[in-house]
Amino acid sequence: MAGNANTRFANVSLLSVASTLPSRVTTSGDLETRLAPAFERLALPSRLLQRVAGVLERRNWAEGETSDDATVSAGQRALAEAGVDASEVGLLINTSVSRKHLEPSVAVRLHHGLGLPSSAINFDVANACLGFVSGMNLAANMIESGQIKYAIIVNGEDADDIQTNTIDRLLKQDSDREGFMSEFASLTLGSGAAAAVLGRTDEHPAGHPILGGVTRAATQFHELCVGSVDGMFTDAKALLKGGLDLVVSAWKEASTEWDWSKMDLYVTHQVSSVHTNAIVKAAKLDRDRVPTTFPLYGNVGPASIPITLDEAQGTLKKGDRVLLMGVGSGLNTAMMELAW
Repeated sequence: MAGNANTRFANVSLLSVASTLPSRVTTSGDLETRLAPAFERLALPSRLLQRVAGVLERRNWAEGETSDDATVSAGQRALAEAGVDASEVGLLINTSVSRKHLEPSVAVRLHHGLGLPSSAINFDVANACLGFVSGMNLAANMIESGQIKYAIIVNGEDADDIQTNTIDRLLKQDSDREGFMSEFASLTLGSGAAAAVLGRTDEHPAGHPILGGVTRAATQFHELCVGSVDGMFTDAKALLKGGLDLVVSAWKEASTEWDWSKMDLYVTHQVSSVHTNAIVKAAKLDRDRVPTTFPLYGNVGPASIPITLDEAQGTLKKGDRVLLMGVGSGLNTAMMELAW
């Protein structure tokens, strides 16, 4: 059945958002140098990542850096900026796609690293690149219901293994042009970490109220982008079309209850120049109000929306309207409005 799921909140605010980036920079030129034999064998044009995706570079964790440690660092700064002591947190939701093992949850290590109390509920939520927004939505509901007072949503991504495995596979003699393009998206991935603290609006008048938003599913497209640490395989054209159709459908139906045509900032999931331009055109957004981080950070999965919001928050003033929006593999889309 077609239709949006709508959510509205009356007493939940974003109190802070923080991010931690790796110190190691990997340019698209670096990756293409490593892939030079494949480019030559398959007669692929040079600067493909830059020209097609608009990704100039991305970050990778350097020696001594880990996504878990970086996530804890982002969480500590988010708590400090929110003025919330770790002992007051009632919920931690980890939303990372990256994980070193299936069990236990990534959340338990982060709960321990942040020094949260034993009463703080903690678990992982997986929803591809929409995980962070899904985590915020879930936490907001628990705050609104009175179950918890404060929540911290965290995310840490590590693109190293998937890119190494992808490059090794593409360098094999049996790889063809079609196979290369099906794994092209893996080469745009980047690493990074982010955290956000949520609390009650009536107790934090300087916070940024979360007004609510919509989600919509088109799960008939669940096979268009399938990934693991071994690689990510994508039908790029079908994924772009399916994602745009989903966003437009959700956008049109949402217009009957929400006026998002003139937001002060649209924080979109960061994939590539192609995806950003397509969403801007389809939803008729003001391009000047759509900040981008993918040229320098690549696609950092669920962390891309909070990282982009963190970098853009210095341009916002009280009363500005902000819309978080994205599409996640599966397919799902989500849009969430904040009043800055």
